[in-house]
Amino acid sequence: MKPGKKSILLALLAVLCWSTIGSAFKLTLGYLNYPQVLLYSSFVAVIFLGGLLAIKGKLGNIRKTGLNSLGLSAIMGLLNPFAYYLILLKAYSILQAQEAVALNYTWPMILVLLSAVFLKQKITWFNILSLLISFTGTVVIATKGNLFELELSNPVGVGLALSSAFFWAAYWLLNLKDKRDTEEKLFVNFLFGFVYTLIYCILTGNLQLPGPEATLGVIYIGLFEMGITFVLWLNALKLAENTAKVSNLVYLSPFLSLLFVSVAVGEKIMLYTFIGLILIVGGILLQQIRIKSTR
Repeated sequence: MKPGKKSILLALLAVLCWSTIGSAFKLTLGYLNYPQVLLYSSFVAVIFLGGLLAIKGKLGNIRKTGLNSLGLSAIMGLLNPFAYYLILLKAYSILQAQEAVALNYTWPMILVLLSAVFLKQKITWFNILSLLISFTGTVVIATKGNLFELELSNPVGVGLALSSAFFWAAYWLLNLKDKRDTEEKLFVNFLFGFVYTLIYCILTGNLQLPGPEATLGVIYIGLFEMGITFVLWLNALKLAENTAKVSNLVYLSPFLSLLFVSVAVGEKIMLYTFIGLILIVGGILLQQIRIKSTR
């Protein structure tokens, strides 16, 4: 198989895996609370990433990590997986899965705003228009389609889902400045995140061994949200003949997620969710089209 075709295949497999995670979150939260889901799934991710480094002969490099890199990983692990997933899983616990899925995809919109503040990137009128389109999509979902009443159906849940997107965007920006090997830094970041979550669970009395159904759930999340899927995506980008073309495949994920939520969780997908998601993703893609035409 040619590298270009293999790249597309790997990217589609990654997107397919990510598309199931919203349903996995919602179902697993039926057996464990949100800190426990993060604790055990991040533990699975650490074991997987550590095993991957051992197979590649890179695990010994972790001992050579300098203090500055450890400090950076401590901060990044605080952002993701600790803060990002803790907030996102809490949002999933109080929102419909379809709403949490859609609102979480506002992170590229937040990334544009953070880039303007921290990277001094200029925001044009076209950027503002794109942001307004995406923002309108979030309002449609947050108000359950009652756009002109502007009464939030679940202010806490909506706020949490949007906050999680903020933490992910901040993590992504910080990751740009970290030039370490991707798999090595991800392992150390997740190790810190697991320790933070363990401390949090001890302090809040949330240590509880998962039952069989919950165990399957956290293993699935740890592997297909935080572990294997990342490796698939990384290799897809490495083999890509056109990185932008492959990267855009990720925007299939929220729409496929709605399909899985409907089938696996049994939620009826509401028209306002679908319209809001089209506006959110449409605004994001509009910015990318503009960037490409400018280049």
